[in-house]
Amino acid sequence: MGRKSQFSPESRERAVRMLEEHRPEYRTQWDAICSIATMIGCSAESLRRWIKMDRRKHVIASDGTPQLSDKARIDQLERENRELRRANEILRLASVYFAQAELDRLPKR
Repeated sequence: MGRKSQFSPESRERAVRMLEEHRPEYRTQWDAICSIATMIGCSAESLRRWIKMDRRKHVIASDGTPQLSDKARIDQLERENRELRRANEILRLASVYFAQAELDRLPKR
C-alpha cells in the first residue's frame, strides 16, 4: 500500500500542463521532465508517472476531440455529487437555524 502524496491532484495537473506548454523549449521530453520536476519539487519519475496517468485518463473520441475515460467521468461525477450533498446539508442546517430564530422572535402568548 503506497503512501499519500504530498502533491494535490490540482498541483499534479498543473505540473502536467506546465510540461506540455514548455516541452518545445527542450531537446527531449526527458530533459523537460527533469527541469520541470526540479522547479516544482518532485522527482522526475513522479512527474513522468503523472503524465502517463493523465494520458490514460483522456480518450480521443472518433471526431478527434479529447474526452474523459469512463472511470475519470465517474470519479468527476462522484466528486460533484459529494459537493452537492455537502452544499444541501449546509443549506438544510441554515434553513433550520433561521426557522428556529423566527420562532424565537414570535411573541409568546
